[in-house]
Amino acid sequence: MTKQVIQVGIGGMGNTWLRTVLGSPEFEHSAFVEISDGIAQRQVQTYGLDPSKIFKTLDEALAAVPADGVINVTPPQFHKEISIKALEAGIPVLSEKPLADTLESAKDIVRKADETGVLHMVTQNYRYSVPAQTLKSTIDSKALGEIGALTVGFFKGPRFGGFREEMDYPLIIDMSIHHLDMMRYFLDSDPVWVYGRSWNPAWSWYRGDASAAVVIGFANGVVVSYNGSWCSTGMETTWNGNWRVECEKGIISLEDDQVHTQLVGMRGSVYPFLTAATHTVIVPPVQMEHVAQAYLLHEFYQALTEGRRPATTCQDNIKSLSLVFDVIRSFESGEVIHCQSS
Repeated sequence: MTKQVIQVGIGGMGNTWLRTVLGSPEFEHSAFVEISDGIAQRQVQTYGLDPSKIFKTLDEALAAVPADGVINVTPPQFHKEISIKALEAGIPVLSEKPLADTLESAKDIVRKADETGVLHMVTQNYRYSVPAQTLKSTIDSKALGEIGALTVGFFKGPRFGGFREEMDYPLIIDMSIHHLDMMRYFLDSDPVWVYGRSWNPAWSWYRGDASAAVVIGFANGVVVSYNGSWCSTGMETTWNGNWRVECEKGIISLEDDQVHTQLVGMRGSVYPFLTAATHTVIVPPVQMEHVAQAYLLHEFYQALTEGRRPATTCQDNIKSLSLVFDVIRSFESGEVIHCQSS
């Protein structure tokens, strides 16, 4: 049975969600909320939306149409207002990341979801790409034994304009939340301490720090090194970044969205104190019926129709967001931070 959703925010990232819902057999839009007349007019022309279904506020939309869910695609500073309004109305929420713009606002959302018992789910879509799922399945197979360390590199130079370029820490808050969440997901563990430094190169077009180096210790003993930039001038990684997983029996790597494994071979005869790495293998990509936003929308549908609890509820996702703010605390204090989620 098709479910009805109200999409709040139809410009920018809202385009992705418009296409995702319009392409889904499980959902259809009952209404849209958009404060910009220009964006609303443009999207009516682009997607053939019914202008009578576009409202200025979520209150107006909720009063006018039925809704089984709300998709919150507003900028982070509005996530709390929209999410709590929907939860108080008894309407499940599928919200863009980050959960909120501050940790206190995120905690308010979690408290409201707990209080009402209404589902709030965060769209950590990077977990659900073919490369990420291929890496996850390879790690989970334990074929290369236990993990000792993880190294992640991410380098991009996007020019979005708008709110991202005015944020204090655009890389960590708006982008690295994906990678930090993936660390928790891949390792099936939560962080216990973090140390990091951030900076902004002279050529950066961001107001805040767009580069960072971070070291994170996880409860299972794995140490993660993360280096990233959102104002890179070339030789970019994919959006997923490059991942190197150091295991007791070899290496698992994700580079340019392709997963490889390399087993440790026999000791060399010339330098017997070294081990020769052999048997590099390209791991076949996993097969997925749904990916990224489409995966999350399908998972949202299963939650609404079958009562399945999604992996990225606000109650779980606040641990990823807490790590973001622990990283920032380390930036600003210059100290090792004991994680709030541990």
